[in-house]
Amino acid sequence: MADWTGGYVTEVDYTHGYFRELNPARVALTFSHAGLVHPEVGMACELGFGQGISINIHAAASKVAWYGTDFNPSQAGFAMRLAGASAAGTALCDEAFADYAQRKDLPDFDFIGLHGIWSWISDENRVVIVDFIRRKLKVGGVLYISYNTMPGWAPVVPVRDLLIEYADAMLAPAVGSINRMEAALGFAEKLMATNPAFVRANPKIPKFLESLKSKDRNYLVHEYFNRNWLPMSFSRMANWLSEAKLSYACSANYLDGVDSVNLLSDQQDFLNKIPDALFREGMRDYMVNQNFRRDYWVKGPRRLKPGEQVGALRRQKVILTTHRQDVPLKVKGAQGEAALNELINNPILDLLSDHKPRTLDEIEQVVSGKGIAFNQVVQSVMTLIGADQLTVAQDESIVAIAKNHTDKLNDHFLRMALCGHHVDHLASPVTGEGVALGRTTQLFLLAANQGEMQPAEWAQFVWQTLAAQGQKLIKEGKTLETPEANLAELTAQAQTFAEKQLPILKALQIA
Repeated sequence: MADWTGGYVTEVDYTHGYFRELNPARVALTFSHAGLVHPEVGMACELGFGQGISINIHAAASKVAWYGTDFNPSQAGFAMRLAGASAAGTALCDEAFADYAQRKDLPDFDFIGLHGIWSWISDENRVVIVDFIRRKLKVGGVLYISYNTMPGWAPVVPVRDLLIEYADAMLAPAVGSINRMEAALGFAEKLMATNPAFVRANPKIPKFLESLKSKDRNYLVHEYFNRNWLPMSFSRMANWLSEAKLSYACSANYLDGVDSVNLLSDQQDFLNKIPDALFREGMRDYMVNQNFRRDYWVKGPRRLKPGEQVGALRRQKVILTTHRQDVPLKVKGAQGEAALNELINNPILDLLSDHKPRTLDEIEQVVSGKGIAFNQVVQSVMTLIGADQLTVAQDESIVAIAKNHTDKLNDHFLRMALCGHHVDHLASPVTGEGVALGRTTQLFLLAANQGEMQPAEWAQFVWQTLAAQGQKLIKEGKTLETPEANLAELTAQAQTFAEKQLPILKALQIA
């Protein structure tokens, strides 16, 4: 019998993760920052959508028509149920890439996205995907692709091989993927404890193995136990994508575009002297020891003239998605933690603290009186988006179209949280993307939606739900055993939710 899995792990479910870089609404600002013309996205496709969290949130929270496939029928079935809940018209299927690529009923796309899967598939599937992009991505269209990369993965490649080799040589397949992973990690830990020369040459390996213990086991199996697993250098990726006539545009990780938090001054000078843009980008990976890239590529890049670039940037709209008091004036880049300039960032954050969307032009008009130049506004915004404090905001016309669908999808997510099978994000029509919310917070919101008005009432609703399911809260690593202790903690959390989170959720038109 033919193996339909192609060596990909299907025994355990993939995680219900959400990836904001797959949101086409984020393209405009980062393209404008890079001096590039961005496309107006009307048609989009995600290849390998997993559980479908990202594609369904982005379809519901925008006017973009989304298509996609994931060959795992269990995952595709879950994603299709979400699509039905939102009624956004998302076209999903469970076809393998080779079959999907041959369909005659697909439109041409303005945006195609792949998160992570490039690292886990065979070269045969890579050929299929590149050919699909070549044929189906419009001129001027954008590809988002993320992948494990070198040189950051270089020391870890032998460890991954060790885990696979141990499982294949010492364990029967019937043991199950998660048990095989646990046993392989145990063996690797014992091997490293003998202080082999490999560890002496790569002293961070034991810490890396230790870090794996705290990670979701389903994630670990999908990350390390697929038959195909290949971290790829930027230059090799460029060679692959050249067959689809793609050019590198910029990083989808906004913080990557802020050199001051990633590169030393002499490193910046060194890179700036390299005339070849692709070679320079690859050398930058050595500077930051890059292990995972999130990239935008474009079919036919068009440069903005300086005046056009400034105009495009001024039109971009952003919104503060964190409570003002909770915004740390520091970010973590490749050079470690860096403090942000308070004289520049505080006035901008103060202006945005009402959580109303504003264009960069509107921001500059207000803060220019404090001696803040437009280029400083741009750098602050890029940095704060990269640190997940701000995000882009959509035009009000799109918000009006999307809200009906996000309300339906969010109601479905909240009902899932009530039953204990929750997804950690809800959809915002204002931003076009997902907003992270844990189960308890979602249940507070559900209680408020059902007419409960006070934090104490929300806490009571959540405790009744948890108690009926035999669950208790954990605080500072300890289980709260009594109903009184659980209710007191929930009441405190509900009060914080009312003061800090609920106003933001209202601004994002989630509440």
